[in-house]
Amino acid sequence: MTGLLFDFSAERRPRPLPPSDYGFPDARVVPGDGPAAMGADFAPATIVAAYRAGYFPWPQPEAEYLWYSPDPRAIIPVGGLHISRRLARTIRSGRFRATIDAAFERVILACADRPEGTWITNTIVEGYLELYELGWAHSFETWTADGALAGGLYGLRVGGLFGAESMVHHVTDASKVAMAAMMHWAEATHVGLVDVQVLTPHTARMGAQEIARAEYLADLRHVVR
Repeated sequence: MTGLLFDFSAERRPRPLPPSDYGFPDARVVPGDGPAAMGADFAPATIVAAYRAGYFPWPQPEAEYLWYSPDPRAIIPVGGLHISRRLARTIRSGRFRATIDAAFERVILACADRPEGTWITNTIVEGYLELYELGWAHSFETWTADGALAGGLYGLRVGGLFGAESMVHHVTDASKVAMAAMMHWAEATHVGLVDVQVLTPHTARMGAQEIARAEYLADLRHVVR
């Protein structure tokens, strides 16, 4: 990571949450190729309980409160991020400065503002802004030399789990550098499981891989207990 200036001094610490008003079915036996549960809300305690149980929220046009637990599940092994030669040169060049929790609202709103549409509804934004204020959700930002927001990503940390939700870039490679910063933070702060939910060509090029849901759930129990 030589050349990338990190500033993680703004990281927020989680505050206690009340018990969730909702329970989730055993993720080992629910459908793995579509919505596995429906209903509840996007309150902070609900979202954290969902991740503890192996679920994540994924609103669809037909219904907002949908919860998924796909089989297989996509993760990025801690220490296994693939950094191409081109990206390594970008990092070494010092083009970007990376921060944590410095512009969470700007990052999530930028992730939600896509011409092609997005699953990030207003209710999701409200829930994750609350999680951020309570110290559970985090953003990783990349900035240009003149102080402009170049890109970023956001997600949720529960114990040793980090669930990466979405990323955005305004400058080429900025979201990839944010992912490199996030993985650096994961190693430095003893995150044991980085969840990217569903494999995409982009995350696959960055080192993401699919594992069986049973393996994911076993790893999850270990890192969040």
